[in-house]
Amino acid sequence: MKILVTGVKGQLGYDVVKELNGRGIETVGVDIEEMDITDPFSVDRVIKEAAPDAVIHCAAFTAVDAAEENEALCRRVNAEGPRNIAKVCRELDVKMIQISTDYVFGGEGTHFWKPEDACDPQSVYGRTKYEGEIAVREILNKYFIVRIAWVFGINGKNFVRTMLNLAKTHDTIRVVNDQFGSPTYTYDLAKLLADMVVTDKYGVYHATNEGICSWYEFACTIFKEAGVDVKVVPVTTAEYAAKAKRPANSRMDNNKLTENGFHKLPAWQDALARYVLMLKAQEA
Repeated sequence: MKILVTGVKGQLGYDVVKELNGRGIETVGVDIEEMDITDPFSVDRVIKEAAPDAVIHCAAFTAVDAAEENEALCRRVNAEGPRNIAKVCRELDVKMIQISTDYVFGGEGTHFWKPEDACDPQSVYGRTKYEGEIAVREILNKYFIVRIAWVFGINGKNFVRTMLNLAKTHDTIRVVNDQFGSPTYTYDLAKLLADMVVTDKYGVYHATNEGICSWYEFACTIFKEAGVDVKVVPVTTAEYAAKAKRPANSRMDNNKLTENGFHKLPAWQDALARYVLMLKAQEA
């Protein structure tokens, strides 16, 4: 089997390529230098030259606040990009994994979002990612849409790194305490995607590490795991005042994974502990 992975310079794409290579699967990793997903001619040429059996599409415009001021670019990347890839996948009759997000939902309530729940994105980022989902579903039959949330990995910026870096220069850190969800470790997610891509169990899935926390609880646990002494102050979303609207409720129902024979990801606390150990090993 041969798999093309987009966004290899990002957190998830990096770990997916590493996982596939570790399994002895032939992998072609691309980023914008090799394939501009917003250019249909570039997409057509690169995918046809690679001739893969599947595409795992990890590349995305993920700067949520910046998206509010760069809607056209965000749409080209998050909506037109998947559309361009899906068209070539259909022509070649190859399967596609499209990575999506908790931001496609309305973000209210305290329930767990199921894959079949109605979407109602509240931000430019969320809307464009949902448009990408729609494009893939309209064009392909052989697709997986995998919605993730609160991502952290070894290859890039994320909340964990941000908190640890802030603690080097701040005695007190303010963190939102009224948004709830599940962190997702790209190392664990990459294993799931590698398991999934070799099957034909197509459809929409949710895949986060197990367990729920607020960003405040997540931050407190990060510092505890890292052995960092810093004061964490809980604040409301309104007090924090970000440009893009964040979901208050990003609780994701991951049960469809086990219903289709896949393993759920480990508890987020377990994932975080392993991640912090890896960060410390890098610094040693």
